[in-house]
Amino acid sequence: MLAAGPFVPELPQGAMVSAQASNPATSLALATGPWRPEGAERRMLEGARSDTAWRLRANQMTTLQLLASLRQQIAAEGYSILYECETDACGGFDFRYALDLLPEPQMHVDLADFRYLAARKGADYLALTVSRSSESGFIHLTEMTAQAITTAEPENPLTPTQPTPTEAPKEGIGATLETAGRAVLEDLAFESGKSALEGEDFPSLAALADYLSTRPEARVTLVGHTDAVGALGPNVAISKARAEAVRARLIERYGVSAKQLTAEGAGWLAPRATNLTEEGRTQNRRVEAVLTSTRS
Repeated sequence: MLAAGPFVPELPQGAMVSAQASNPATSLALATGPWRPEGAERRMLEGARSDTAWRLRANQMTTLQLLASLRQQIAAEGYSILYECETDACGGFDFRYALDLLPEPQMHVDLADFRYLAARKGADYLALTVSRSSESGFIHLTEMTAQAITTAEPENPLTPTQPTPTEAPKEGIGATLETAGRAVLEDLAFESGKSALEGEDFPSLAALADYLSTRPEARVTLVGHTDAVGALGPNVAISKARAEAVRARLIERYGVSAKQLTAEGAGWLAPRATNLTEEGRTQNRRVEAVLTSTRS
């Protein structure tokens, strides 16, 4: 199987490369621990980076089975495992969106079923994420040959083809996205039990559209959330449908570029309040904007 760097994984028959990307000089925030409220533990690397995603159609292997084979191969190549986790132990929704992965649909991540592994061999680092849909398995491999290791935030040096960064917003939804990485769209209203938005105009969507118009390189994932009433599957479905409704409204009414927006549903996997009270459940029913672009 084709790989983008020095580690060449042996994958099950039928695995197809769905996306690739490479950069000879960039940064990587390598997750080396679980997500916590203050952020994910990470090692800041600079060097040559490559990313490859594979899709395994009609593959019924579990994520554990997918990762187990690759883990053995990584160890056989002389890599030392830095960190390994599964869904909730990783930090769930928050951990996944701290990862810099190739986009959907080329790399699909089920927020209720994914596994992650980071490893090192000398100056070579890799990060492996596996997940699956109802019919297919998905594998994402990031590799970097590090030239520098720091603890600071990654900074990508400008090249002649890159624009001068726009001044960071000082307030509003843009400032929240760029400092916290996410912003709750607090004023949205949906019909009870449905995905349709109630009303025409929402200040939060207008503010988000204004921000994205000044950041054409920015990418935002809209993530729907529910309270804990009912089974996870239906809640994930309705939360994603609501996120997709918000995406459609931003594109159709506010003129946001479709390529800047994706939609996901987390169901009740990432509460921000207790589900034991009506007030808490109301707070948990929401749509968040998550800033997912990390490269210059």
